[in-house]
Amino acid sequence: MCGTSPIVDDLSLIRNARSAADEILAGLGVPIQKAFEVTTPRGFDAAVSRLAALLRRLSRAPETEAVRQAVAVLDVDWRAMTAAQRSQLVRQALASAGRAVSTVHEQIRAPLGRAASDVVAATRSDGRRRGLAIAADFNAVDRRAVAHVTRANSLFVRDEYGRRLDSFGLEAKRIVARGLEDGLGRDEIAGDLARAANAAMVQRSASYWDVIAASFVGEARSLSQISSYAEAGIERYVLSAVLDEHTTDTCRFLDGKVIQTADAVRMLDRMESSDEPTAIKQIRPWVRERVGEDGKRALLVDRDGERSVLAVVERSGVGARDDRGAYSRALSGRDLAPAGIGFPPFHGLCRTTTLPDV
Repeated sequence: MCGTSPIVDDLSLIRNARSAADEILAGLGVPIQKAFEVTTPRGFDAAVSRLAALLRRLSRAPETEAVRQAVAVLDVDWRAMTAAQRSQLVRQALASAGRAVSTVHEQIRAPLGRAASDVVAATRSDGRRRGLAIAADFNAVDRRAVAHVTRANSLFVRDEYGRRLDSFGLEAKRIVARGLEDGLGRDEIAGDLARAANAAMVQRSASYWDVIAASFVGEARSLSQISSYAEAGIERYVLSAVLDEHTTDTCRFLDGKVIQTADAVRMLDRMESSDEPTAIKQIRPWVRERVGEDGKRALLVDRDGERSVLAVVERSGVGARDDRGAYSRALSGRDLAPAGIGFPPFHGLCRTTTLPDV
């Protein structure tokens, strides 16, 4: 069923990186492989937690060094400088900080490749235990899934650091201007700049890596499930949310919706063809919630320059167990794929999974 899709047959790079990844994991004391029992809510949460901890450890030194480099450049007598010189100095600080974190997205590729392979292997084993007629070894779509999630998430990380540096640059200019206006001294301005740099580069990572890990594990699991469905000849699958007190309205609404397997494979085709994170997010956008003029919250997606309303929340089930809530203006199942809804995750820290529609 997947013969018309582009196939990445060679995983030798990722698999050859396993020995290096093993050394990293052993040195950090993070047993990732044992954590990847991703087919249950508890196992999924454990895998996300362990992967997030690993990514935080790998990024901590470069992020700390970025703060040090930026502060070293910015610790000057601002009053002795012209406006043009101050702007130039901020640019120099951003360049120095950028060099410090420039290799993080490459450093995490090998661990992410290993993690993706472990997630796919665990998902495929679970499918076989559940009776899916699939082989034990990875198929073409599995290999494509490993390559895609590894590449895409490293690109997302690269762009995230760019956004952080841009944000810090604007904040640094504001701090300097306000400090000069308020008559602050060099040490006081330097202290404010150091705190801003730390907030942008280090503190933001505390929750950021949780989101990255959850998205990574969730997408690898989803694509492996879809691969198994295609191999077993299952033409449709059902979105299955964890309906507990923490589940969002987005996943409550999507729970039980049926998606065509072929639509999901085509979505992977499009995502693989792009090297730009923004374009990948346009192909499969996350769902956003917005409050309308009537005070009701709408579930929205922006895809390929067009905005679609998935549903309007008439009654939220958030905070309750086993309650999907009530919705109006809801898209039908056949209209979800054209809007960019194909497979989880649908938002940050999403736990929704899929089940075969048999």
